[in-house]
Amino acid sequence: MIRQEAILQSPLRILDRRLHGGLGKGRLGVIVAPAGVGKSAVLVQLGLDALLRGRPVLHVALGQSIEHVAARYGAFFEELADRVDLADRRGVHEMVARQRLIWSSMDGGPGVRTLDEALAAFEAHLGRTPATVLVDGFPWAGAGVGATLAGLKASAARAGAELWMTARSAPGCAPCEADPDQAAPPERCGAQVDVILALLAQGRGARVRLLRDLDGSDEADLPLVLEGGSLRWAGGEDEDGGDPRGPEAFTLLAGGFAGAEEAFGACAERWGAQEVNFTFAGRPGLARTRGLIELTEAELRLGEVGEAYLKAHLPGALAASPELRRVLQLIWHQVGTAGEVFAVGALGPDDSAQGGTGWAVELARHWGKPVHVFDQERGGWFRWDGRGWVPEAPPAITHPRFAGAGTRALSEPGRAAIRALFERSFGAAPE
Repeated sequence: MIRQEAILQSPLRILDRRLHGGLGKGRLGVIVAPAGVGKSAVLVQLGLDALLRGRPVLHVALGQSIEHVAARYGAFFEELADRVDLADRRGVHEMVARQRLIWSSMDGGPGVRTLDEALAAFEAHLGRTPATVLVDGFPWAGAGVGATLAGLKASAARAGAELWMTARSAPGCAPCEADPDQAAPPERCGAQVDVILALLAQGRGARVRLLRDLDGSDEADLPLVLEGGSLRWAGGEDEDGGDPRGPEAFTLLAGGFAGAEEAFGACAERWGAQEVNFTFAGRPGLARTRGLIELTEAELRLGEVGEAYLKAHLPGALAASPELRRVLQLIWHQVGTAGEVFAVGALGPDDSAQGGTGWAVELARHWGKPVHVFDQERGGWFRWDGRGWVPEAPPAITHPRFAGAGTRALSEPGRAAIRALFERSFGAAPE
């Protein structure tokens, strides 16, 4: 998986959507939890996510060494790289390290002066200002905390940065009740805190609740859990044996073509699923631009298509087209990280589909992925059973990463089949 796609797949995108794009410059978000639940881990993951998106990060650690914090970043990066099979791991790691400064203070909390010194050091070392400032271990007890927070927010705003901090709440109490030694933000500094994210202990991990939103919305549990120190989409089965994941936990992988892929994308957007559309520089005629990822020439070459396939499945003129080769190369990325593939088109007597649809289906068969094809001519769904195509009952989307492909000549039955697929998978379409 390439870096841009890993960003779009991050569970933190659900938080971005709830915050209408993110926390915002000069605003303060606070992660609240009892000691040992995972506040610092979530803070580091917020920082790593920002770094992967090319946003410089200043991490102010109170009572922790630089080496300790750097090791946490390294561990979370390696875990992410392993989990998504990150391409160019070394290059991405170097990019992340170049954009981060860890500022350690072992003798108490930061005042405004301390943060200003850290911001000045950041600009001196990196030649720019941070987009995200993280403060871990701030002492909420004592007089004047509200004024200090106001000053910290003002410093972050001058730098053009958002500000995230941690705060400890009392174990066994409501998420924001005062700790015996510290007062949690809403009780002491409510006017200064824009967003509150609470970690509620659950087994060996925690579930995540948004206590305060930018628009004043009611409290809401987010479909996120903290497991093994890492944020994950909430998974598992509910009491009725069903799958509690909503459509926001699913991602459509497509190429943004007109026809079937355009219809897949429109349904993903309507139902609230995530969407990734792969493309390449200079490509004309994109029908979908949501979640757009532009592949480099090096990334395209990973999906190089063999001459034998081109000659067997495409007319001579098309087989020699550089643009068509790039289209087939991006389909390699589309199918490569999908857990299952859905296509709309027509199956030939030799068990093949034609054009780009055929290449997506061929890759899925070759890699042993579940693949379902709606044949517009026969008006029904077929699945590959390892030996041939067999009719099947209309399928549902079950894997959180699924590819949608198909013909540009989409018929009304084909369009209806795509809509029905989303209805079976996620329920009736939102109004």
